[in-house]
Amino acid sequence: MAKETVKILIEGGKATPGPPLGPAIGPLGLNMMQVVEAINTKTADFEGMKVPVKIIIDLDRKDFEVEVGTPPTTALIMEELNIEKGSQDPGLDKIADLSMEKALKIAKMKFGTLLSNDHKNAAKEVIGTCVSMGITVNGKDPREVQNDIDEGVYDEILLG
Repeated sequence: MAKETVKILIEGGKATPGPPLGPAIGPLGLNMMQVVEAINTKTADFEGMKVPVKIIIDLDRKDFEVEVGTPPTTALIMEELNIEKGSQDPGLDKIADLSMEKALKIAKMKFGTLLSNDHKNAAKEVIGTCVSMGITVNGKDPREVQNDIDEGVYDEILLG
């Protein structure tokens, strides 16, 4: 049983038969529009973001399976806050504020790829990313919020 895996980075919901997908898939004899539709359906929630996509192709049966990764944590934070990039000087220049609810939303989206085994620690990982981006969380320094999480301040939101 011959299988081939094609990995591409594609903007959510915007796959087309052109490059980078076409040249990678075309020679394998699959129905290109079926592949494009499958990718666009599975990546629709990530519109405006680059998403890692893996297409596993069964060369004997000429069918395929699409697996979608999640964008990097920084990309999800920027999308939630509607910003183009992080701070040039994150130590001094705070450019945005992420709510605990949005941190938890991102933690849930990334949960399968984070090292954490629960949403409380996953949220702490997301909040840790805010430190290097110059983003406050609930109006505070992200490190302070991480300590608050350890002390149970946000348990109602994180464990609810």
